[in-house]
Amino acid sequence: MSKSILIPSIEQRLRGLMEVGRRNLHEHGFVNVERSNPTVTITREFGCEGYPVAERLQALLESRSGKPWLVMDRALLDAVAKDHNLNQEILENLGMKNRFLDDMLSTFSQRWKSDKDYYRLLCRQILALATEGNVILVGRGASILTQNTGNCYHFRIVAPMSFKVKSVAARCGISADEAQDKVRDKQHQRDAFLKDFLGRDITDPTLYHLIFNNNRFTATQIATLMADVVLPPSGR
Repeated sequence: MSKSILIPSIEQRLRGLMEVGRRNLHEHGFVNVERSNPTVTITREFGCEGYPVAERLQALLESRSGKPWLVMDRALLDAVAKDHNLNQEILENLGMKNRFLDDMLSTFSQRWKSDKDYYRLLCRQILALATEGNVILVGRGASILTQNTGNCYHFRIVAPMSFKVKSVAARCGISADEAQDKVRDKQHQRDAFLKDFLGRDITDPTLYHLIFNNNRFTATQIATLMADVVLPPSGR
Protein backbone atom coordinates (compact mmCIF):
# COMPACT_ATOMS: atom_id res chain seq x y z
CA MET A 1 0.00 0.00 0.00
CA SER A 2 1.47 3.38 -0.96
CA LYS A 3 2.10 6.19 1.47
CA SER A 4 -0.40 8.40 -0.37
CA ILE A 5 -3.14 5.93 0.49
CA LEU A 6 -2.13 5.71 4.14
CA ILE A 7 -1.93 9.47 4.69
CA PRO A 8 -4.48 12.04 3.40
CA SER A 9 -3.25 14.69 0.95
CA ILE A 10 -1.31 17.65 2.29
CA GLU A 11 -3.79 20.08 0.70
CA GLN A 12 -6.71 18.47 2.54
CA ARG A 13 -4.89 18.50 5.87
CA LEU A 14 -3.68 22.09 5.45
CA ARG A 15 -7.27 23.23 4.93
CA GLY A 16 -8.25 21.47 8.15
CA LEU A 17 -5.33 23.03 10.03
CA MET A 18 -6.20 26.55 8.94
CA GLU A 19 -9.89 26.10 9.69
CA VAL A 20 -9.15 25.02 13.26
CA GLY A 21 -6.78 27.93 13.73
CA ARG A 22 -9.30 30.47 12.48
CA ARG A 23 -12.07 28.94 14.58
CA ASN A 24 -9.97 29.09 17.74
CA LEU A 25 -9.04 32.71 17.12
CA HIS A 26 -12.65 33.68 16.40
CA GLU A 27 -14.01 31.93 19.50
CA HIS A 28 -11.28 32.66 22.03
CA GLY A 29 -9.17 35.55 20.77
CA PHE A 30 -5.47 35.39 21.50
CA VAL A 31 -4.88 32.61 23.97
CA ASN A 32 -2.92 32.63 27.18
CA VAL A 33 0.29 30.57 26.98
CA GLU A 34 -0.68 28.87 30.22
CA ARG A 35 -3.69 27.10 28.79
CA SER A 36 -3.72 23.53 29.96
CA ASN A 37 -5.14 21.78 26.91
CA PRO A 38 -3.16 18.56 26.54
CA THR A 39 -0.73 17.82 23.74
CA VAL A 40 0.57 14.42 22.61
CA THR A 41 3.94 13.66 21.04
CA ILE A 42 4.50 10.37 19.25
CA THR A 43 7.98 9.17 18.40
CA ARG A 44 8.44 5.94 16.50
CA GLU A 45 11.17 3.80 15.07
CA PHE A 46 11.25 3.85 11.28
CA GLY A 47 8.84 1.20 10.01
CA CYS A 48 6.37 1.49 12.90
CA GLU A 49 2.80 2.74 12.50
CA GLY A 50 3.14 6.35 13.57
CA TYR A 51 0.49 8.02 11.43
CA PRO A 52 -2.15 5.25 11.69
CA VAL A 53 -1.82 5.46 15.49
CA ALA A 54 -2.07 9.27 15.42
CA GLU A 55 -5.15 9.15 13.21
CA ARG A 56 -6.97 6.72 15.52
CA LEU A 57 -5.88 8.68 18.58
CA GLN A 58 -7.21 11.89 17.04
CA ALA A 59 -10.67 10.35 16.63
CA LEU A 60 -10.69 9.07 20.22
CA LEU A 61 -9.56 12.36 21.74
CA GLU A 62 -12.05 14.38 19.70
CA SER A 63 -14.84 12.09 20.83
CA ARG A 64 -13.85 12.35 24.50
CA SER A 65 -13.06 16.07 24.60
CA GLY A 66 -15.72 17.34 22.19
CA LYS A 67 -13.02 19.53 20.60
CA PRO A 68 -11.07 19.31 17.34
CA TRP A 69 -7.55 17.87 17.47
CA LEU A 70 -4.78 18.34 14.91
CA VAL A 71 -2.30 15.73 13.71
CA MET A 72 1.01 17.33 12.74
CA ASP A 73 3.60 15.05 11.16
CA ARG A 74 6.72 15.74 9.12
CA ALA A 75 4.90 16.27 5.82
CA LEU A 76 2.45 18.81 7.23
CA LEU A 77 5.07 20.69 9.26
CA ASP A 78 7.32 20.84 6.20
CA ALA A 79 4.48 22.18 4.05
CA VAL A 80 3.82 24.96 6.55
CA ALA A 81 7.50 25.80 7.00
CA LYS A 82 8.02 26.19 3.24
CA ASP A 83 5.20 28.72 2.94
CA HIS A 84 6.19 31.87 4.85
CA ASN A 85 2.74 33.48 4.71
CA LEU A 86 1.04 30.29 5.86
CA ASN A 87 3.56 29.84 8.66
CA GLN A 88 3.01 33.39 9.93
CA GLU A 89 -0.79 33.02 9.76
CA ILE A 90 -0.69 29.85 11.84
CA LEU A 91 1.52 31.40 14.50
CA GLU A 92 -0.68 34.50 14.61
CA ASN A 93 -3.89 32.47 14.82
CA LEU A 94 -2.48 30.50 17.72
CA GLY A 95 -1.95 33.81 19.50
CA MET A 96 1.54 32.94 20.69
CA LYS A 97 3.80 35.83 21.66
CA ASN A 98 7.19 35.83 19.96
CA ARG A 99 9.00 36.48 23.24
CA PHE A 100 7.53 33.37 24.82
CA LEU A 101 8.62 31.16 21.93
CA ASP A 102 12.05 32.73 21.88
CA ASP A 103 12.45 32.06 25.60
CA MET A 104 11.44 28.43 25.12
CA LEU A 105 13.81 27.94 22.19
CA SER A 106 16.67 29.64 24.02
CA THR A 107 16.79 26.71 26.45
CA PHE A 108 18.16 24.64 23.56
CA SER A 109 20.64 27.22 22.24
CA GLN A 110 23.61 25.75 24.05
CA ARG A 111 22.82 22.33 22.62
CA TRP A 112 22.43 23.41 19.01
CA LYS A 113 25.69 22.33 17.43
CA SER A 114 24.98 23.44 13.87
CA ASP A 115 23.12 26.26 12.17
CA LYS A 116 20.05 24.59 10.68
CA ASP A 117 17.69 27.53 10.18
CA TYR A 118 15.01 25.42 8.55
CA TYR A 119 14.77 23.12 11.54
CA ARG A 120 14.75 26.11 13.89
CA LEU A 121 11.60 27.24 12.11
CA LEU A 122 10.07 23.80 12.59
CA CYS A 123 10.98 23.97 16.28
CA ARG A 124 9.15 27.26 16.56
CA GLN A 125 6.03 25.75 15.01
CA ILE A 126 6.21 22.67 17.22
CA LEU A 127 6.47 24.70 20.42
CA ALA A 128 3.66 27.05 19.39
CA LEU A 129 1.35 24.15 18.59
CA ALA A 130 2.32 22.20 21.71
CA THR A 131 1.67 25.06 24.11
CA GLU A 132 -1.72 25.72 22.48
CA GLY A 133 -2.76 22.09 23.04
CA ASN A 134 -5.18 19.67 21.39
CA VAL A 135 -2.50 18.61 18.92
CA ILE A 136 -0.74 15.31 18.17
CA LEU A 137 2.86 15.89 17.09
CA VAL A 138 4.44 12.99 15.22
CA GLY A 139 8.23 12.90 15.07
CA ARG A 140 10.55 15.87 14.36
CA GLY A 141 12.04 15.80 17.86
CA ALA A 142 8.82 17.07 19.44
CA SER A 143 9.21 14.78 22.45
CA ILE A 144 12.52 16.49 23.28
CA LEU A 145 11.47 20.04 22.43
CA THR A 146 8.32 19.93 24.57
CA GLN A 147 9.67 18.26 27.71
CA ASN A 148 9.20 21.44 29.75
CA THR A 149 5.88 22.74 28.43
CA GLY A 150 3.92 21.07 31.22
CA ASN A 151 0.91 19.96 29.19
CA CYS A 152 2.46 17.21 27.02
CA TYR A 153 2.17 13.44 27.06
CA HIS A 154 5.02 11.64 25.35
CA PHE A 155 4.80 8.20 23.72
CA ARG A 156 7.18 6.07 21.68
CA ILE A 157 6.48 3.14 19.36
CA VAL A 158 9.13 0.49 18.78
CA ALA A 159 9.23 -2.95 17.15
CA PRO A 160 11.62 -5.80 16.32
CA MET A 161 13.58 -5.45 13.09
CA SER A 162 11.54 -8.27 11.52
CA PHE A 163 8.30 -6.30 11.99
CA LYS A 164 9.78 -3.09 10.58
CA VAL A 165 11.31 -4.84 7.59
CA LYS A 166 8.04 -6.55 6.72
CA SER A 167 6.11 -3.29 7.08
CA VAL A 168 8.51 -1.21 4.97
CA ALA A 169 8.83 -3.90 2.30
CA ALA A 170 5.04 -4.08 1.93
CA ARG A 171 4.51 -0.31 1.88
CA CYS A 172 7.37 0.50 -0.48
CA GLY A 173 7.15 -2.58 -2.70
CA ILE A 174 10.79 -3.57 -2.17
CA SER A 175 12.64 -6.72 -1.12
CA ALA A 176 13.27 -7.63 2.50
CA ASP A 177 17.00 -6.95 2.11
CA GLU A 178 16.32 -3.51 0.65
CA ALA A 179 13.80 -2.80 3.40
CA GLN A 180 16.26 -3.75 6.11
CA ASP A 181 18.90 -1.40 4.67
CA LYS A 182 16.31 1.36 4.45
CA VAL A 183 15.20 0.88 8.06
CA ARG A 184 18.78 0.99 9.36
CA ASP A 185 19.78 4.00 7.25
CA LYS A 186 16.69 6.07 8.01
CA GLN A 187 16.78 5.33 11.73
CA HIS A 188 20.46 6.21 11.95
CA GLN A 189 19.88 9.50 10.10
CA ARG A 190 16.97 10.47 12.35
CA ASP A 191 18.73 9.62 15.60
CA ALA A 192 22.02 11.27 14.61
CA PHE A 193 20.33 14.49 13.46
CA LEU A 194 18.33 14.97 16.65
CA LYS A 195 21.26 14.11 18.91
CA ASP A 196 23.47 16.57 17.04
CA PHE A 197 20.88 19.35 17.00
CA LEU A 198 19.15 18.98 20.36
CA GLY A 199 21.79 17.15 22.38
CA ARG A 200 19.44 14.40 23.54
CA ASP A 201 19.05 10.76 22.58
CA ILE A 202 15.54 10.26 21.19
CA THR A 203 15.68 6.62 22.28
CA ASP A 204 16.10 7.57 25.97
CA PRO A 205 13.15 5.83 27.70
CA THR A 206 12.98 8.49 30.43
CA LEU A 207 11.59 10.97 27.87
CA TYR A 208 8.32 9.06 27.60
CA HIS A 209 5.21 8.31 29.60
CA LEU A 210 4.80 4.96 27.81
CA ILE A 211 6.64 2.92 25.16
CA PHE A 212 4.70 0.49 22.95
CA ASN A 213 5.82 -2.60 21.04
CA ASN A 214 4.10 -2.38 17.65
CA ASN A 215 4.62 -6.11 17.18
CA ARG A 216 2.40 -6.86 20.18
CA PHE A 217 -0.18 -4.09 19.89
CA THR A 218 -2.12 -2.96 16.83
CA ALA A 219 -2.41 0.70 15.91
CA THR A 220 -5.93 0.78 17.35
CA GLN A 221 -4.85 -0.82 20.64
CA ILE A 222 -1.93 1.59 20.99
CA ALA A 223 -4.15 4.60 20.28
CA THR A 224 -6.72 3.45 22.83
CA LEU A 225 -4.11 3.06 25.55
CA MET A 226 -2.67 6.50 24.75
CA ALA A 227 -6.13 8.06 24.92
CA ASP A 228 -6.74 6.44 28.31
CA VAL A 229 -3.63 8.21 29.64
CA VAL A 230 -4.36 11.62 28.11
CA LEU A 231 -8.15 11.74 28.60
CA PRO A 232 -9.43 8.79 30.63
CA PRO A 233 -13.03 7.82 29.84
CA SER A 234 -15.58 9.14 32.32
CA GLY A 235 -16.21 6.73 35.16
CA ARG A 236 -12.59 5.56 35.45
